[in-house]
Amino acid sequence: MKLITLNIWGGYIKEPLLKFIATHQDIDIFCFQEVSHNAPNKISTDDKENSLNIFSELQDLLPEHNAFFRPVVSNIFGIGMLIKKEVNVLGEGEITIHDNPSYTGRGPEHPRNLQWMECSINNQIYSIFNVHGLWNGKGKTDTPERIMQSKRIKDFIDTVNTPKILCGDFNLKPDTESMKILEHNMSNLVILHNITSTRSGLYLKEERFADYIFTSNEINVKKFEVLKDVVSDHLALLLEFD
Repeated sequence: MKLITLNIWGGYIKEPLLKFIATHQDIDIFCFQEVSHNAPNKISTDDKENSLNIFSELQDLLPEHNAFFRPVVSNIFGIGMLIKKEVNVLGEGEITIHDNPSYTGRGPEHPRNLQWMECSINNQIYSIFNVHGLWNGKGKTDTPERIMQSKRIKDFIDTVNTPKILCGDFNLKPDTESMKILEHNMSNLVILHNITSTRSGLYLKEERFADYIFTSNEINVKKFEVLKDVVSDHLALLLEFD
């Protein structure tokens, strides 16, 4: 099985992104963050031209995959998975991991959700969790909200007894208490493989970590790699496993 997780930056670097996806048809599971779907306008307040229907365009490129979108803003923006049709999806859903009742509908301070999927292939059941952790505009260090978010994630995935993979853009530095909570009984592949950055050259700030893949002990990691393709201000993480 092969999995890629990628924050697509709203599809801002659209053509390289679509070309990248088209050349990775062999990937069984894609986990995407910062995804728009049938959006009348963008939620961000910057001047970038985001792709307002990028999820449908990704679906068109991957006709052999089933698509699952989990919005967090007005049913138009959130996270999503695309999974090969030969993989049997046993269940899929979401939980809230951070709420912001005062959110106005614009900007990155929106609530956050975790998307989960239970799937089966070759008589083996796996659970996949896709996350885009909260952003506060003040770096990627611990805050009470981030610690609570990690606790909510961990409490939920600990209820699952199948082999599991937790991935996404967590907006966290590696040395935080929030990260240690997630690492309990899970392998942090970014740290274990001595990765020095998960950000592309399009990201100009100093902090080079945001994206992670965690695996439970039952997952046999055959390959882990941070891909160098510049299709976002994040880099794609590739996991091959059984």
